[in-house]
This record gives sequence, structure tokens and C-alpha cells, in this order.
Amino acid sequence: MTVLIAARNEGAWIGPCLAALAGQAEPATGPVEVIVVANGCTDDTAGRARSSAPAFAARGWRLVVLELEQGGKLGALAAGETAASGGALAYLDADVTCDQGLLAALAEALDTPVPRYATGRLAIAPAKSRFTRAYARIWARLPFVRSGAVGAGLFALNRPGRSRWGDWPEIISDDTFARLQFRPDERHEVPVSYHWPMVEGFARLVRVRRRQDAGVAQIADRFPRLLANEGKAPVTPALLARLALSDPLGLAAYLAVHVAVRLQRHSGDWTRGR
Repeated sequence: MTVLIAARNEGAWIGPCLAALAGQAEPATGPVEVIVVANGCTDDTAGRARSSAPAFAARGWRLVVLELEQGGKLGALAAGETAASGGALAYLDADVTCDQGLLAALAEALDTPVPRYATGRLAIAPAKSRFTRAYARIWARLPFVRSGAVGAGLFALNRPGRSRWGDWPEIISDDTFARLQFRPDERHEVPVSYHWPMVEGFARLVRVRRRQDAGVAQIADRFPRLLANEGKAPVTPALLARLALSDPLGLAAYLAVHVAVRLQRHSGDWTRGR
């Protein structure tokens, strides 16, 4: 398996991310390769990533750090894929940490000749701000999240799965685009967690949510056939009523972000949450 990490100014996060990877159990399919693509960085992301090399070398695993002058996640993913030698590809955000055993479980799920998508069990990392904690409580109870195989921050494909499209298109939401290449029955959530942080505070949540919504709308406009693979249940009035009764503060936080997003349209540019 090759793990691809597109990282732009992730010096504060890349160390824990790589330490969690270096501590993984070895998959039955063989050694792990990790490729960090530092793109357009103005901090020490690349240097911090290289400092993890001894931990991987001790496992007989390969850590490669590529540096690109130009920023851009899609270009970073393309460069990483060109360098990758694994029979499966895992796409990991630099601020995510994986529980031990996750790579082995993903490799097992993807060890098949048929196209397949896999991810772990999403666990929202503890937030510092009260507002984000309230928002996250509701977000975690939405049908999209409860249905599993969300893939936010981590998704993995076998090579037959990756062959479903060619070059990455110029899109906002690479994870949504990849997920929707697969029918619900082709998407698998393994029973091992990864820890994904939400951005902190109202304003940042609005910026990121606006980008996420724009990314979904862009895919609906440019790749409408993919929407047939969504397979998620809608948010119903009955669900909102239950959420209001069980967690009124959480629902208020969620709805405040929802309304703010719709009051201002997304610019079309990639937006950094932190």
C-alpha cells in the first residue's frame, strides 16, 4: 500500500500523522510506502516529514518527501500517484491520525481484483472551541455520516478502482469526486478508526462548509451521472425534531452555520479552514 499525503504548510500536523503511520501493523500485502507531497509550503513541513524517515526505515518501509514549488492539492496528488508503487492507494490528510491496524484493514479490504473504495471509521477529534464541539455533535448524527464510509480526511482505492478515471479534474472536492465513482455496495468502511479534526469556531466552519457545498454543487454540474452513486438518506423534519429535543444547543450551532453559508455564495477558490 502507498499512502499519499498532500501537505501545504502542515508543519504543526505532519509529525503526529506520520508517527501514527509508522506505528501501524504491517499489512498482509507487504510493506507500506508513504509519500508526502509538500506543495507550495512556506513552513518546515518537508523538513519535519523527513525527520520521520528513521522510524519508517526501522520498519523496512519507504518514506518519500517530494517538494513542489506550486501549491495545489490536485497537482500534489498527481505527483504522488506518479511516484507511487503500491497495489493500493490511500489518500490521507496531514492533520489526520490513524489508529493502529487501520492500514492493514484497508489493505485487506482492497485486496481484490474488482474496483473497490475503502475508508476507516471516522472519529471527530476533540475540538477546543465550544461552538465546534456543539456543531460536531449534530454533524456526527446526520444520515450521511451515520451511513458509513464517509471518507472525509481518508479514503483508499485499489488500482482497479483508481482506473475508473484518468487525471484528476480541476475540482474543489477531490474526496467527494472519488467516493462517487463507486456505488454504495462498492464502498467499504473497515472497523478501525481514524481521527479527523474539525476547524475551530463559527467563521472557519462557515468558510469550510461553504467550500464543501460548492464542491458538491460543482460535481453535480460537471459530473451529474455520479450523483446516482450517492445513496444517502435525506435530513427529514422528523430527524430535525429529534435533534432539537435531544441537543438544542448543538442544532442551533449547526443551523447557524447552515444559514450563514446560504447567505453568501462561495467564490470558487479553494479555502483553507485553519
